[in-house]
Amino acid sequence: MRAPELAGDGWLNTGGERLTLAGLRGRIVLLDFWTSGCVNCLHVLDELRPLEAEFADVLVTIGVHSPKFLHEGETAAIEAAVRRYEVHHPVLNDPKMTTWSQYAVKAWPTLVVVDPEGYVVHVAAGEGHAEALRRVIADLVATHEAKGTLRRGGSPYVPAEEQRAELRFPSKAVTTAEGRILVADTGNHSIVEFASDGETIIRRFGSGARGAQDGPFDLASFTEPSGITLLPYEVAERAGYHAVVADTAGHRLRGIDLITGEVSTVAGTGRQWRDGVDTGKALDIDLTSPWDVAWWGPAGGVVVAMAGNHTLSVFEPVSGTIRRFAGTTVEGLRDGDVHEAFFAQTSGLTPDGRRLWLADAETSALRWIQPEGETFTVHTAVGVDLFSFGHVDGPADEALLQHPLGLAVLPGDTIAIADTYNGAVRRYDPLTRRVTTLATGLAEPSGLLVHDGELLVVESAGNRIGPVPLGEQAVAGDAHAVRRPPTVLAPGELEFSVVFTPPPGEKLDDRYGPSTRLEISASPPELLAEGAGVGTDLFRKLRFAEGVTGGVLQVVAQAASCDDGGEHPACRITRQDWGVPLRFENGGESALSLVMAGDPGK
Repeated sequence: MRAPELAGDGWLNTGGERLTLAGLRGRIVLLDFWTSGCVNCLHVLDELRPLEAEFADVLVTIGVHSPKFLHEGETAAIEAAVRRYEVHHPVLNDPKMTTWSQYAVKAWPTLVVVDPEGYVVHVAAGEGHAEALRRVIADLVATHEAKGTLRRGGSPYVPAEEQRAELRFPSKAVTTAEGRILVADTGNHSIVEFASDGETIIRRFGSGARGAQDGPFDLASFTEPSGITLLPYEVAERAGYHAVVADTAGHRLRGIDLITGEVSTVAGTGRQWRDGVDTGKALDIDLTSPWDVAWWGPAGGVVVAMAGNHTLSVFEPVSGTIRRFAGTTVEGLRDGDVHEAFFAQTSGLTPDGRRLWLADAETSALRWIQPEGETFTVHTAVGVDLFSFGHVDGPADEALLQHPLGLAVLPGDTIAIADTYNGAVRRYDPLTRRVTTLATGLAEPSGLLVHDGELLVVESAGNRIGPVPLGEQAVAGDAHAVRRPPTVLAPGELEFSVVFTPPPGEKLDDRYGPSTRLEISASPPELLAEGAGVGTDLFRKLRFAEGVTGGVLQVVAQAASCDDGGEHPACRITRQDWGVPLRFENGGESALSLVMAGDPGK
């Protein structure tokens, strides 16, 4: 298929130049359909960096930023995201999802390879495709070099001008026992210790270089750290460190000794979890984008918001173990027993004693967990589903947030919410079950801290931390929905499939049983009359309940593949989650196919 031309509202990282596929003819083009609030998209940015370096003279990567949330479509927000995540390739702003629709994209992230003659030759949804892409690109280089259709050299990337500041896209903050403030200086890959005034810097943990070096505070390195929690005194004494840091893009937990300044790795291997064991000795377990951490007594340790796979873990510092605590890895909003509940990129945690409050970013939800008998139960205070958001105050079942990232418990046990994409701080009262607005006009508030009777807000896009008044204000907000168009299906039965084609030089890995897995659920659950559950085939017949008009089909697919040949072939897991909004109409499609990886021409 001929690749559709690129259309959008503007370009970043090109020095103002508008790029076209026609103008890039002769180069291999990799389109990365992403949005800045999607953690899976952030994983792919890291996966692409080695490929971009390896094929720098023949490959042009273009990020097509197709927003899920209203805020993500704003030019200033995209500019901040490009700097925050160190995106070093051209980015097209696609706020109306025009290019997204032309390429029939169904999920964030999706990768599309366009050959030097302008044809789409490979599509891959989700993450974990780096090796497959390397093989596809290498094959294209050989083919088109032989044909004389490959053009080398020259890059359309023009770096954005950097802004210098003491803090660079900070995210979270905590107060130490001495009254000092620790701030996760995410963009500078470090932790800053301020005096109690919140302005005077005492010291910085981390050299500022992106990395995973342990050791003295000035030599150690982090990779986009976010959440910080302090251990109880008696636990810190036994563990040998005082603070635990969620080193988000490093897929680790780090310990900081606040007396000696020593930084150590206390959990995680540095590899991103994709499948398999997530319980055991903490230093042997892969983690996936731990975004926030909080000590919570009822759970017996540090609760870790594992944003990368929509679960929560508990890390026990003294025993040095970690275990799955809540979630199934399915992205969504479902309450109930912690082992069966769905979460959606949990990014903020705060305990109030018996309850642990959660900010679920992708469902724009405020939720809590509390012990009930011998188990724990998940409840939702504010939030609807993956595709509904806004800025609406009032009764909790009518209120709306937009991608919240931080929480704090205020005096009177009300909950302050860093309503990040609304640029606001909101308050939820558990007694009245009402939501109000405390402050607006903030630059992506991502963390909250009650300090010396004041509420401090970490404004990530503003590169600062400062107080906000606690006086309430009335906001006449609006409800919004994701601009992504729903898939129109016929009522009744559906033939559903996921396409996965191993890349050149690989085959499906069936040495230990079926090489594929498919899990299907729906929101609301009653949407599916038949076909929900887990199986090994990537094809399934579904039947929708009578009388439904729409909903969300939730799909998790994965496939195992290995190098074809060799005594010890390298093997990989490819995995993708889809939340597909549906609308039912007579005359709609009776079959739906989602591409996890493959050649669209085959």
